[in-house]
Amino acid sequence: MTLDQILTEMDRQGIETYEEHMESDLKGIYCDKVVWLNSNVKSPKEKVCILAEELGHYHTSSGNILDLADIRNQKQEKRARGWAYEKLIPLQRLVEASKEGVRNRYELAEYLDVTEEFLEDALTQYRGKYGIYAIWSGYVIYFEPLGVLEFYE
Repeated sequence: MTLDQILTEMDRQGIETYEEHMESDLKGIYCDKVVWLNSNVKSPKEKVCILAEELGHYHTSSGNILDLADIRNQKQEKRARGWAYEKLIPLQRLVEASKEGVRNRYELAEYLDVTEEFLEDALTQYRGKYGIYAIWSGYVIYFEPLGVLEFYE
C-alpha cells in the first residue's frame, strides 16, 4: 500500500491527517478521528507503516492509551499494531511475493513497500499467532525460515 493509498483510505473514513513537529520520540498519534504524524519521519515507507498503525487504533482502540505502563493500554497498542500488520502484509501478499520471485527479507520489504523493521515485527506477530507456519488457500507460509510452498491434495 502506498502513502497516497493509505491517505486516501483514511480520508474516506473521515480521518484527518496532519504532519507536525513533535518534541517527543512519538512518530504518530491518533485521537478522535485525527492522526498527527511526526514531521521528522521522512521515509514514505515508514510513514505508511506509522499511518497503518494509527488507522489500526481507529479500528481497535478506545480511550487514552498513552500510559504504556498500564497492561490494558499495552494490549490495545498490540491490537492496533496487529491490525496494521494484517492490513499491509496479509498472508495473500506473502504468497504473491513468492510467486514474483522474492527470495529474502530485504526484497520482501521492498516488494511490500514497508520498512524492514515493520516486516520483521509482522513476521514475529504471525509466528506468535500461527506458530512456524500458516496455511492459506493451498499454500504453506513458513515464517522461520521464511518461505512459501504450494501443496497439492
